Amino acid sequence: MAKLQSTFKNMFLSLFVISLVAAVLLAQVNKMTAGPIAAAKTLKLENAIKEVVPEFDNNPVEEAYKIPAPDGDSLLVYPAKKGDEIVGFAVNTYSNNGFSGNIQLMVGFDMEDKIVNYAVLSHSETPGLGSKMNEWFRNTAKPNQVVIGRNLSEGNLSVSKDGGQIDAITASTITSRAFLEAINRAYATYKASDIGSGATGDNQTNNKTGKGEKTNE
Repeated sequence: MAKLQSTFKNMFLSLFVISLVAAVLLAQVNKMTAGPIAAAKTLKLENAIKEVVPEFDNNPVEEAYKIPAPDGDSLLVYPAKKGDEIVGFAVNTYSNNGFSGNIQLMVGFDMEDKIVNYAVLSHSETPGLGSKMNEWFRNTAKPNQVVIGRNLSEGNLSVSKDGGQIDAITASTITSRAFLEAINRAYATYKASDIGSGATGDNQTNNKTGKGEKTNE
């Protein structure tokens, strides 16, 4: 019996040591990769902002702030400036109504309420179908499906099947509706915040500390 107890004790100690070493190694790997992962995430965000707004010379990520959306949520807004002049805004928006759930977009607006461009940040839509939204809505060869240059002050965007202006992705109407919902949410938030007025200086500061909550995210 003593030999059996000794064997069990040795097995327990061995498993404990192995688990401890594995935990320490995992913690070290996480520590080593946290920096590069964060840097890659920031770079992706910066590139998305550059893609969707007019040329700027400030740091929109550092000047980002949250503003409340009409539906009770809040969205991150990245102001693009040239000197002291605001030239546009990038809005991090979303829809939870995609065919496979959440769709995340970065949508850029100029100071005339027109869509400058968009970038798809993440989605789980069907490859070869819903995933076509990456390029579908900016294919200038087919103007009826393009959202770039659309002035949303003239009304929300919707798919032609619903009586709207935009041709849906073939066999992916649900994805298309969700995509346009995300864009409409971005614009509604952008306009409701009064940041589209081109205010600078004290007025812009008031927007950040009043309707908008400044953030470093």
